[in-house]
Amino acid sequence: MSEAIPVTATPPGDADRVAASFPARLASLLQEIDHFRPRQPHEHPDLFGGEASIPIDRLLTSLARGREALDLAIGEGLAALADGDGLMPLGYSKLSDYARDCLGLPASTARAMARLARELRGRPLLRDAVREGRLSARKALEVLPVASGNDERSWLLLAGTLSVRALRAAVARARAGYAPGAARGAAPGAAAGPEAAEKPWTRLSIPLRPEDRAVVDEAMRLAGELLGRGALPWQRLEAMAQEFLGSHPCDLDGSEDGGARPRHPAAEEMERLLETETRRWDWLEAVDPVAAPGLAGSDAAALDARLRELVHQRSEWDLVFGAVVRLFVRHRCSWELGFASFAHYTRERLGMGVRSVEQRVWLERRLEELPQLRYALERGELSYEKARLVAGVADGRTVNQWIRQAGKASCAVLEREVDAACDAQACARGRLEARVPARVAALVGAALRAACGSPVACRDPAGCLAHLAEHFVTTWGPALDRRNTLERRVIERDGGWCQVPGCSRPAAHAHHVRFRSQGGEDVPENMVALCEPHHLRGVHMGWVRVSGTAPDGLVWEVGGRAGVPLRFTTAAA
Repeated sequence: MSEAIPVTATPPGDADRVAASFPARLASLLQEIDHFRPRQPHEHPDLFGGEASIPIDRLLTSLARGREALDLAIGEGLAALADGDGLMPLGYSKLSDYARDCLGLPASTARAMARLARELRGRPLLRDAVREGRLSARKALEVLPVASGNDERSWLLLAGTLSVRALRAAVARARAGYAPGAARGAAPGAAAGPEAAEKPWTRLSIPLRPEDRAVVDEAMRLAGELLGRGALPWQRLEAMAQEFLGSHPCDLDGSEDGGARPRHPAAEEMERLLETETRRWDWLEAVDPVAAPGLAGSDAAALDARLRELVHQRSEWDLVFGAVVRLFVRHRCSWELGFASFAHYTRERLGMGVRSVEQRVWLERRLEELPQLRYALERGELSYEKARLVAGVADGRTVNQWIRQAGKASCAVLEREVDAACDAQACARGRLEARVPARVAALVGAALRAACGSPVACRDPAGCLAHLAEHFVTTWGPALDRRNTLERRVIERDGGWCQVPGCSRPAAHAHHVRFRSQGGEDVPENMVALCEPHHLRGVHMGWVRVSGTAPDGLVWEVGGRAGVPLRFTTAAA
């Protein structure tokens, strides 16, 4: 039996009332959108000329409040599942796999939701304010490093009176030894909180000649052997660059620290001036807070059912939110309303994470370019996460094929197929491309410069990359020459990944479909690659069962105990 999953109880009457309010709120907003008429600037002139954008702002902020309230409840449910050993009964060993396959949420979004819920558990005052809609999640994230114990109430009061920019500066001063009350006059440029800790990413694109493709692929494969099958392309490139620089030192130009990209002082000053000039936008209409709905039940099956309900509601809100925020960006409404940028508006007015909203804007733009993908998303044929993956690789010619492919695959399999397609496209263009942290881009650049100084390398990026790969293969090829065992052949046959449907972990073991204790043979047809959690806890504790013949004739059974419904699926699904 799985352990009881800790959840915070919500009074039944309040839970029913809050749950019933979401459809009514959305219906009201949809009706307002149907009768929407932008105001003309001459009707209500103002300092910034943004009166025409006020109705759009009201719609967008109302949608953001409802979406955020649902996100809070979903985060609490995800944290309860992950912390209470509720994932394995549902057939998953990772929170991100469950969130992507069952709820259609991006992995990073699900992790951020659960992380916030965990942090708020030990801060009851902050948690109540966030759940009741009195404080945005963005401000809560800013004060989490300092709002604890006896300081929680003072930081909660301060957060209600400051902008996100000023609150971030206050937290920075407090962490440097100042008291919360003394933080109001913090200098621009002080940074603390979630965005200060985020690492900037960039797109790495290096020329790659066809004749060098084999050695580069071999180097990437060996790096995967060294780091583990689940190593991402940027991690493999990092290993290759570190190995080369270990024997070919090169100046990194001071760019290897990988810290968060500092905000330009002029941007900070512009935001401060606009906050002062507009008296923190007091001319905009106030938006009513939206309380987060509660959870029902404490076992895995009940939480799973409740989370699916909440995500269904969230998808309805998100479709409208995406359309309105795209309209808002297209007409540059943030500038018209007196904000320095769309990111500034997102933080201060919407109270949301900048990157998540920017990604939603990007997806909405892609849905405009690929109407078939929008149709599939609105009809529920694809989840948000699958639509996001398809949008990154499909074009007008291939979108229908990708939609069919996505409908049959788990998110883990679809992501690997998308990555393979992107690699093939880059190969056709004669490039090696990967999304990497800025510090890794600096490290690879230093390694390429060091390779250019070698007498055996041509002084061009393609020749330097080939030399970098050759060095890694020469160094690690003999060391990683492992025995050709049956287990290794089975894992390689299965692509190196766990074959439990929906799992994104690398394979660690070769499991006997029919146990050897029951007469199972040591043959590839009776063996399947599994990750360690699914093998030791899923199969051998009875939550996951597999039968049939490997690799294409397997049938998986998930659940069936402690109230968890039995789920049948096949490896190809």
